Amino acid sequence: MRVVLKVRKKGVIILPKRLREALGIDKGGEVIAEVIGDKLVLRALKPRVVDIDPELVEELLREEYKLEKNRYTEMAADEETSS
Repeated sequence: MRVVLKVRKKGVIILPKRLREALGIDKGGEVIAEVIGDKLVLRALKPRVVDIDPELVEELLREEYKLEKNRYTEMAADEETSS
């Protein structure tokens, strides 16, 4: 599909409905604009959906919490010994 778009004030380009529908771009959707050679390429920005085990996330967060707690405990101990 090829269309001619007009660049308006402040560089605004309006994507026609049929282009938005073809790419699945909804109101508020985002696009990636990229210059490749002498071409301007627009692509729909689609976030990747990743299936993550909630228990694994909890385990990683607990581990991170422990590491941060130890770090701050060590920092506090260093301050006490240096004063």
